[in-house]
Amino acid sequence: MSPRLAACRALLPVLQGKASLGSSLPEQQTRVADRDRPLVQELAFGTARWYPRLMALTSRCLEKPFKPADLDIQLLLLLGCYQLLYTRIPPHAAIGETVDQASALKKSWAKGVINAVLRRVQREQGELLASIDQQPHLRLAHPRWLYKRLSADWPEQLESICQANNGHPPLILRVNPLRQSRADYLAQLTAVDIAASACEHAAQGIRLDTPQDVTQLPGFSAGCVSVQDEAAQLAAPLLELKPGQRVLDACCAPGGKTGQIAELQPHLGHLLALDLEPARLQRVADNLQRLGLSAELKAADGRDLAAWWDGQPFDRILLDAPCSATGVIRRHPDIKLTRKADDIAALAQLQGELLDRLWQTLSVGGILVYATCSVLPAENRDVIAAFLQRQPGARELSVAVGAGLADQHGRQLFPQENGHDGFYLAKLVKIAASSTSAQRPMESAP
Repeated sequence: MSPRLAACRALLPVLQGKASLGSSLPEQQTRVADRDRPLVQELAFGTARWYPRLMALTSRCLEKPFKPADLDIQLLLLLGCYQLLYTRIPPHAAIGETVDQASALKKSWAKGVINAVLRRVQREQGELLASIDQQPHLRLAHPRWLYKRLSADWPEQLESICQANNGHPPLILRVNPLRQSRADYLAQLTAVDIAASACEHAAQGIRLDTPQDVTQLPGFSAGCVSVQDEAAQLAAPLLELKPGQRVLDACCAPGGKTGQIAELQPHLGHLLALDLEPARLQRVADNLQRLGLSAELKAADGRDLAAWWDGQPFDRILLDAPCSATGVIRRHPDIKLTRKADDIAALAQLQGELLDRLWQTLSVGGILVYATCSVLPAENRDVIAAFLQRQPGARELSVAVGAGLADQHGRQLFPQENGHDGFYLAKLVKIAASSTSAQRPMESAP
């Protein structure tokens, strides 16, 4: 199969709302030659990354939009434009190979349309892009709703957030301190000619200069190192872990923070890793097995205490809450295609419900760390502010990390070029038993 056709078929279910690119892409990559798999990913990720701008560009060149049944042809056109604007693929190959895939889709009638539009883009791209870029959200390739929201929430950081979202993320590692020091692992990387440097904010973090096949890294299969962004590595240390504690890692998959918790304090009394999806827990189990660590794994909705909680309070809780993932768009560019403005209020409701329920399982004097990979205050400081109003037995603690900026509640990190992802952290301590009446605003949860 052509890599262009594979990229088209990976993107199609994403635009249809049936899959994420993370789930559809691997299957399509198995259908091309090994040497073409990186190209399939580049084409699919790149087209998703620049989708708003590419759509505006092609719309200028079409007399009328494609019918819904011809979404695949529209995608071929976008893929062709992406190659012309953002890759070093020779124009004749980008156009010719893309046009040919219309026949593979059994829509030969579209070859002329695709060819004409791509050749116009090749000739007139400067003029076309200048016209489109008069609208800032298109210049920065963000959905209009998200651009407006970021503009209102973070006007000073708007440009840098969007630019970082359009970049390629670095590969960040977390060294397992039970096996070796970060300095020793950096020396191992140097010995095998892998250029890397220590992360600024995460004590065990290492940034590779060039992404590598992680399975080929020294000691990876033996659990010496894991892949985890620097921002995500900042959450577990805030728990102030001590031997004998009962710890809950809620919404734990794929298990990066679960493994980090076990690494930071190998003598916990109990570590429970909870996630809604049983299939996702398998990844947690695989990661723990590679690290040579253990935790109890349970599949359940964190809000449904009767389904998973044994009534014994936890000393520490890490809630990495489901969110819009607007801080990790560069890692998952299809968020630009799938996330909608209406999603944010529903996510904030879910986040508040999870906080309310899990708070009931926390012991007095216990600490809960709330984290998201969102940059939207509606999912972050606003959720914490509302929770503190509902729960008089909660107090906010300082988030002692150097990255990001202190918000009205918690600390907001923004995606950094060649640095950490966008992330949010808040730290709460329970100073009194939960108030049942304080939970009423969120009693729509099961």
